[in-house]
Amino acid sequence: MDEHEAEEIVMNLVVHGGEARSCAIEAIAAARAGDFARADKLMSASSDALMAAHGYQSRQISAEMSPEGGRAVSLLMVHGQDHLMNAITTHDLAVQIIGLCRQLSGNGILTPQVDGGMRAGEAGMS
Repeated sequence: MDEHEAEEIVMNLVVHGGEARSCAIEAIAAARAGDFARADKLMSASSDALMAAHGYQSRQISAEMSPEGGRAVSLLMVHGQDHLMNAITTHDLAVQIIGLCRQLSGNGILTPQVDGGMRAGEAGMS
């Protein structure tokens, strides 16, 4: 793998990882506002971006494992991997947070507010 290909991989890890993270954060806001259909759509987009990034990550791993792939890992590649890992963590946490919003909303404990937040309902939470 030449330097240009390695830079392309890093760029795609950063771009797709950033897209996945942004969609997951937006999905949390949508769920807090009670818009679960939008949250689901955004989480699907986050998953798609993670899959795209994973494809580039797999390409990098395959290149490193090849006989001529003995290049040292660059700081730029570490930066790209960092973006991807942060996106994966954010996505995983968003799944849990959205699930909690659904559960609390379904139990009447939290109700959506116009500002995108949620507030305690009449069920005794304050």
